[in-house]
Amino acid sequence: MDYSCSSYLCFFKADPGLETPSGTPVVLLLLLLLLPQEVWGNLKAKCLLTLTKNEVSPQNHYRPGEFLIGGIVSATKARFERLSFKTTPSTEVNDMTTTEYWKMLSFLFAIKEINQNPHILFNSTLGYNVYENYFHEQMTSEALLDLLSEGEANVPNYSCGRQRNTVAVLEGADTDMSIQISTMLGTYKIPQISYSFDSQILSDKTQFPFFYPMLPAEGVQYPGMVELVLHFRWTLVGLLAPDTENGQRFMRTMSSMLIRKGVCPVISQTFSPALRRPFIDMKEYHRWRKVNIFIYGTDTNTCGIGFKIMHQIFKILAEPLRGKVMIITIRWDFSTYFHDKSISFQYIHSIFSFLMKKNQMANYDGYIEFYYTMDHFAKNSFLCSYTKDAFSVKVRRQCREREELEALRKEEKDRILTLDSYFIYNTIWAVSQAFNAAYLSSSRRTTFKNIKSFKIPVLKAWQLHSFLQSSQFYNNCISGVYLDEDGEMVADLDIVHWMILPNMSTTKVTFGSLEREGYLDFKLMINQNATAKMEMMIKPLPLSRCVESCSPGFMKVAQEEKPICCYNCHQCAEGSISTKEDADKCTKCPEDQHSNTNQVRCNPKIKSYLSYEENLGIILTSIILFLSLTTSFALRIFIKFMETPIVKANNRDLSYILLVSLMLSILTSFLFIGRPRRVTCLLRQTAFSIVFSIAISSILAKTITVVLAFLATKPGNKVQRWLGKSFANSIVLSCSGLQAIICSIWLGTFPPFPDSDMHSQPREIILQCNEGSVTMFYVALGYMGFLSAICFMMAFLARNLPGTFNEAKLISFSMLVFCSVWVSFVPAYLSTKGKYTVAVQVFSILASSTGLLGCIFSPKCYIIFFRPDLNTKEHLMSK
Repeated sequence: MDYSCSSYLCFFKADPGLETPSGTPVVLLLLLLLLPQEVWGNLKAKCLLTLTKNEVSPQNHYRPGEFLIGGIVSATKARFERLSFKTTPSTEVNDMTTTEYWKMLSFLFAIKEINQNPHILFNSTLGYNVYENYFHEQMTSEALLDLLSEGEANVPNYSCGRQRNTVAVLEGADTDMSIQISTMLGTYKIPQISYSFDSQILSDKTQFPFFYPMLPAEGVQYPGMVELVLHFRWTLVGLLAPDTENGQRFMRTMSSMLIRKGVCPVISQTFSPALRRPFIDMKEYHRWRKVNIFIYGTDTNTCGIGFKIMHQIFKILAEPLRGKVMIITIRWDFSTYFHDKSISFQYIHSIFSFLMKKNQMANYDGYIEFYYTMDHFAKNSFLCSYTKDAFSVKVRRQCREREELEALRKEEKDRILTLDSYFIYNTIWAVSQAFNAAYLSSSRRTTFKNIKSFKIPVLKAWQLHSFLQSSQFYNNCISGVYLDEDGEMVADLDIVHWMILPNMSTTKVTFGSLEREGYLDFKLMINQNATAKMEMMIKPLPLSRCVESCSPGFMKVAQEEKPICCYNCHQCAEGSISTKEDADKCTKCPEDQHSNTNQVRCNPKIKSYLSYEENLGIILTSIILFLSLTTSFALRIFIKFMETPIVKANNRDLSYILLVSLMLSILTSFLFIGRPRRVTCLLRQTAFSIVFSIAISSILAKTITVVLAFLATKPGNKVQRWLGKSFANSIVLSCSGLQAIICSIWLGTFPPFPDSDMHSQPREIILQCNEGSVTMFYVALGYMGFLSAICFMMAFLARNLPGTFNEAKLISFSMLVFCSVWVSFVPAYLSTKGKYTVAVQVFSILASSTGLLGCIFSPKCYIIFFRPDLNTKEHLMSK
């Protein structure tokens, strides 16, 4: 029978043809106990040989000291196969990648400098005890079990043989493992110091009273990621995260933050770190080919796995061949991944990551030579041997720091520490400062027997808590991390752009920074020189949008049943603008401004009114002057020929009143032209209404006089006593007086006033007279219409009455023109805006006045000048 070793347990391997018993691990262990001593020794030696050769046993790097700082580090990635007793155990070694030796060396450098510093830990030495957990929960438990066991055997609370005084445990594990570590350390009240981003869950002091983070809780870089996406105007992104508690929390948090900012995470991919080939929904990737930006919520254990998955996806898509951008959450130096041959960056355009602000970054030129130097130094710095508990089949590889270390140049040392951004190194110094404060505090209570005899105080881990809770401990721990005004731990971050050049070489540049300005307020600052360098070295960053951007002057309108990032562009309405691309809504211009043709700028509105300087004003002014002169000329003719029969006929005084009122009504048109002022607004409507009412009243009096004159010619009719000037004047006064009363009430209750209309015309501010009361305006206008209608009906009925100078026909035609003008005025007045409304009223005044002047007085002037033979008393008597 042949025996072989697999990982940490020894199993039987049967020869061909020999049946092997099936059973449980208990059966195998019982069979092992029955083996002869010499067989057991040979089997043990063979197992140890295999373990030594392949270096997959649990590792423990340590340096003795009176006080120890424990460490649980994740430096080596290994694949752990699930054991099965249905098949023959494999003798192949688990897959392992390169060990990150700088995590162990950080302990070595820091502790060595602390022990050499005469101002810290006077008269005592500090050591370390670091365990490798291989990113694995089971290995974490085994490491903690060994760390908490004081004796040789892994039995907690059992002291026999070796003695340890562990005052604190440093770890940089993921949240799940940090909770696991806290659960075990909490029983012993040992401080747990974390130098990694952890979940907000661990900040609950009720559940985790002995947990002390050196960095802010996870998610400190999330706002920077969102701001970075918004800066490049990427609206379609994909999210990638491991299917763990942290990964699910990243998915929820990042999705919510992106959606609030108008960015659509249309692809959300989670993967199981334990599966070699995780399920990938390629339908979503084919559907959203325009997604070129992927945000990867990774941790120390799953970073490489995610890149391998994305490589498989991009390879299947194969379009474009190269042009995807990754934004990752890791906060450590990324350079080592570019030298991992198992990870391909063939389809990656570039990568953005977030590092602590003001920290140095490793220069990874000549990385292979540097890593060989670091590997050589790490292996030569420790003397390793295998130890095994007598009651266990597990073997641990313990590596003790050598007393004499080979020389290492300062540049190489700084480069090693920079790979971890000095997190472990600075954290150890911070813990040592807190421990030194506790040490000095205890020393003050120590008594001296004599000046040469000093009793070293014995400190326990629980005595360190009050010093670790001090704000000074946090403020001095790591560069770039500090407590804000609310006592919350925050950090300023540098945005690092890792550019992958066409020849697959890489370079990096500090692209910008993210600084905290207040609670949930962050300021993103972009290094313009870095942007120029990026565009010079590689192609510009790809777009990641569903549609083309909406130009300024347009706004986004969501498409039905599609993400909000897929939208149509609609031009802004008149009077509103948008000044940036992809505006969510248009902004309305102020009332005194209007939008330009492209709807991108608000321009001041032009003040508009019927001015004397414009063409329309000049034309109307010319017509007013001409008509007023014409009316005054007719009045002068009537005054000159006042003794002629044609002037005397039908009440000469009423003709004078009519001509004067017509001339005044024409001149009132000047009140409507020019910039509206308080006086002109008060007078324009009221003066016109009263003057025009006098004119219509005069015509009404003339019409009534014609009718009464005809009735007076009939024998026995008593209306002759009404034929007098007093009766005609009373008609004029009463009818016009009623209009004056209406206008007085108007002025006394709702007087007109200057006003500006900013809404009727999109590009103009209309300066106008507000009528005060529209009702009173139409009452005054309606009253004139009422007088006109009565006058027209009486003149129409009297048109055929006999008489040489019967004015009834002339009045009928004049009132027909008058009524036609003002009936047309109402719809024209209501349908026009601004100065054209004023122009319509002026035109109506002039047209109606011209109609009255032309129809009533033109025939008489014609007879006076061209047919004087008809203007005689003989001719009148003959008729």
